[in-house]
Amino acid sequence: MIYSKFVLSSLLILAGILHFLKPQIFIKIIPSYIPSHLNMVYISGLIEIVCGVLLIFPQTQKLGAYLSILLFIAVFPANVEMAKSFYQTHHKYFWLTVLRLPLQIVLIWWAYQFRK
Repeated sequence: MIYSKFVLSSLLILAGILHFLKPQIFIKIIPSYIPSHLNMVYISGLIEIVCGVLLIFPQTQKLGAYLSILLFIAVFPANVEMAKSFYQTHHKYFWLTVLRLPLQIVLIWWAYQFRK
């Protein structure tokens, strides 16, 4: 179980860093009703990094778990937007975006395991 925590933490930190290195990837999937796309990419990237770091330490693990759960819920509209966009453009990897939607439930469950 301890390795699992570090895997999730590493994934969150890596994803957060990617928000700063490749913001255009993330800007494209932000729904149009959300303002300041670039700022939102940077904010969500920072939050992902913070969640990942908080999960590492036993003293902050519970907070990191709950914040990660909130993050996974908050980014769900972007995943829906990506699936919608891929569907509308007949993108050959549309099926992957559909598979990604229930992955949010798995990620929420995974983070929930570290709330103790």
